[in-house]
Amino acid sequence: MKISTYPMLDAEVVAGLVLERAPLLPVEEVAIGGWEGRVLAQDVRAPRDLPRWPVSAVDGYAVRSADGGGRLRVAGESAAGRPLERALGAGEAAVILTGGVLPDGADSVVMAEDAQADGDTVVVPANPASGANYHRPGADARAEEVLLAAGTELGPAEIGLAASLALDSLPLRRHPRVALLSTGDELFAVGADVDSPGRIPDSNRHALRAALVEAGARVTSLGIAPDDAAGLRQLVERALEDADVVVTSGGVSVGTHDLVKPLLEELGEVHCGRVKLRPGKPFTFATLRGGKLAFGLPGFPVSSLVTFEVFVRPALRKMLGCAELQRPRLAVRLGYDAAAAGDRTEYQRVSLVPEGSAWVAHTTGSQSSSRLKSLAGAHALVRIPPGADPIPAGSEVQAILLRLPAIPPQL
Repeated sequence: MKISTYPMLDAEVVAGLVLERAPLLPVEEVAIGGWEGRVLAQDVRAPRDLPRWPVSAVDGYAVRSADGGGRLRVAGESAAGRPLERALGAGEAAVILTGGVLPDGADSVVMAEDAQADGDTVVVPANPASGANYHRPGADARAEEVLLAAGTELGPAEIGLAASLALDSLPLRRHPRVALLSTGDELFAVGADVDSPGRIPDSNRHALRAALVEAGARVTSLGIAPDDAAGLRQLVERALEDADVVVTSGGVSVGTHDLVKPLLEELGEVHCGRVKLRPGKPFTFATLRGGKLAFGLPGFPVSSLVTFEVFVRPALRKMLGCAELQRPRLAVRLGYDAAAAGDRTEYQRVSLVPEGSAWVAHTTGSQSSSRLKSLAGAHALVRIPPGADPIPAGSEVQAILLRLPAIPPQL
C-alpha cells in the first residue's frame, strides 16, 4: 500500500475546478418531436403580439358597449378560426364562441347566460363593460418578448409554448456523450452466475448509468475493466474516440490495483486526486486530450453516487447549457445530533418531515459509504460543514433535495 501524493482539496474548490473546465457543448437544430428534456441554446421570442387579434374568453355575444340594454339584431357568428367578416354596426351583435375574433366595432362580450336570445335578435344587459370577457392583442405576450430563455429545460409546457408559435425546430445544446466503466477483478456482471468468495455484482455501473441519463447524458457502457493497466488503457482510449466525458467507478484509491489515477496522468492532467469530502475522499478529476473530462469515482456505492451529485451532475448540466446547474437547496433543521465532520465536508442522507413551519431532517441510519440503503429513498443530502464540534439537533443546515417528500394533507 502506497501513500497518496495528491493534496487534499476542499470540496468547494474542487466543485469550482470542475465547473471551470466543463465546456459548453455545440448547438444543433432539432426538429419538433425530439425536444423532450433538451435545453435551449438561444432565447425564443414572440414573433408578434399574442394573441394576434382580440379573442373571446367565453361563449356569448360580441357587442358595442354603447348599445347595452337594448334589443340587438344578430348579424352573424364568429367562431375560432371562422371570424365574422364584417364590422358591427349600431344596434347589432354577433354570436361569438370561445376563441372567436371580435368583429370590428365590438368592444365587449356578453356571456350567453346574461343575454336573452329571441330568434334573430338578442337582449343584452345595460352598460356592458368595455373590454369585458375578451383577450386583447398582446395580452399573453408582446412582439419580441422573450418567452423561453436560453438555458431553459424543455418540459411539456415549454414544448407546447414553442409549438404554439408554429416553430418546427429549435437550437438546442447537444447531449453530453459519456463513456461509463467499472474497474476491478472482484466485479461480475449483474445476472452472471457467479458464486465465488469475494466477488460482488457490478451494481455501481447501473446506478451511475441511471444518474447520468437523469442528468441528460447519452451513455455508452463499456463494461468492467480488469485490474490490468494495459486493458484499462485500451478501454479508456476507445472511450475517448467518441465520448465527451469518461466516468469510471473504483480503482482511485492507493492500493496496488488502483490504476485509474496513473492512467489519467498519462493521458492528460489530473486536477484533483483527493477531496476533503465524506463520503468520497478518493474522487479524481482530470482533463484529457481535446478538453474532454474524466471523473474517477470511488468504488463504494454511496461514495460514487454522492460524488456524482456534488461534482459530475453540475458539470453535465453546464455542458448542456442549463441555466440552473445545481439541485434545489433548502434550509432544514437537524432532527438528530450530527457528529463533527473534522476537516471534511460531509453529506449525510436524510428523510424530511414537516414540523410546524420547518422541515426536519432525520437520518436514514448508518452513513457507511458501502450502505446503499441509506441513499435509496432518501429525500436529501444534508451538508455538515467541516469542524471539530458536533452539530446538535435543532441546528439549521443546508440540504440538497434529491426528491420531494410527501406533504401531509393537513398542510
